[in-house]
Amino acid sequence: MWDAYVHDHPRAVLYHLFGWQNIIRETYGHNVYYLLAIRDNHSIAGILPLVHIRHLIFGNTLTSIPFFDMGGILADDVGTEKALLAEAIRLGRKLRVENIELRHTAPLSCWSDSAQEDHVSNPQILKATFATRSHKVLMRLALPESPEVLMKSFKAKLRSQIKRPLKAGLHAKIGGAELLDDFYDVFLINMRDLGSPVHSKAFMKNVLRTFPGKAGIVMVCKEHQPAACSLVVGFKDTLENPWASALRQYSRLSPNMLLYWAMLEHACENGYACFDFGRSTPGEGTYKFKAQWGAKPAPLNWHNVFMRGDPGDIQTPETSKFDKAIQYWQKLPVSATKIIGPMIRKYIRN
Repeated sequence: MWDAYVHDHPRAVLYHLFGWQNIIRETYGHNVYYLLAIRDNHSIAGILPLVHIRHLIFGNTLTSIPFFDMGGILADDVGTEKALLAEAIRLGRKLRVENIELRHTAPLSCWSDSAQEDHVSNPQILKATFATRSHKVLMRLALPESPEVLMKSFKAKLRSQIKRPLKAGLHAKIGGAELLDDFYDVFLINMRDLGSPVHSKAFMKNVLRTFPGKAGIVMVCKEHQPAACSLVVGFKDTLENPWASALRQYSRLSPNMLLYWAMLEHACENGYACFDFGRSTPGEGTYKFKAQWGAKPAPLNWHNVFMRGDPGDIQTPETSKFDKAIQYWQKLPVSATKIIGPMIRKYIRN
C-alpha cells in the first residue's frame, strides 16, 4: 500500500520506499515513524517517513530521512502537506526534539510565509522557527539510449581519462552481495582517509537484501585487487549512487574514472534515463568532478522546523566544528575505525 503510492507519485524518490524503515531500524536501532494521510475512502493522500535520532552530542532530531539527500513529505495537495507537517510537529513536541528536517528537492508548496502563519497560529507550535537550508545541490545526468551515444557526447579529454585505467590493466565488474566484503574493505579505508566514521557493513548488506534486482555493487580491480567501488540502487528511471570510494594507492591509475563510466554504462544498458551522482557543494572539487561528465545541478531544499526558537545561521557549514576530530580520525588504524566508526556514524544524519 505504502510502496504502491510511492511508485505512482510523480515526485517520489528512492528514499520514500518503505524498505528504508527496516534498514535503518534493524541496522542502527533508531525509532521510525512513518506517517500516513488517509482519505475517507481509505486511500492514501500523502506520506512522511521520519527517523528519530537522539544523542548527547549530535542532538535530538526527527529527519526525513537521515544519511541521504532526499525524503520529506510526499502528498497529493497542499492541504495534505500541511496536515503531515502539523502532525510531524506534534510528534516532535511529544519526543522533545530540537529540530525536524525534511529533505526535498523542490520546495514544499506549503512552505511559504502564508502557510507558515497557518501553522504558527496554533499555540502548540507558536515557538517554532521555520527555515530552509539550500547550500547543497544534487548532480544529475540525463542519459541517452545507449552507452555508445553517451561516450560520443564526452569531450576528448574525458574519453582519454576513461581509457587510461583500461590501458593500465584495470577492469570493472558488477555484482551483488558476493562483492560486499571487497566493497567494504575499500569503503572502510577511504572513509578513514577522509576522516569520517564509516557506516556498518550490516547497513550495506541490508540495502542489498531489501532491494534485490535494484541494488548492486560496481567494482574496479587491478588484477584481483579492488581499487575502487560503489553501491548503486535503481528507482523508476533513475540510478542512484549513494556511496563510492577509491583507494589512494591506485590514484595514478585513475580507477575513479573507470568506476563512474562503469556505473553510467550500466545505467544506460538497463534503461535508466538519469544518473544521480549525489550531492555536492557548488564550486568544490566533487562538484567539478561530476560536472565534467555533464551532470547538471538541481537545488536541494532541506526544510527545518526548530522547535526551540531561532537556530542562528543555518547556512554555515558545520564541518568546521569537527576539523580537529577529522584530523585525529585520519590517524587511527583502519581496524579501530571499523569497530568505532559505525557506533558514531549511526548518529550523524548527513
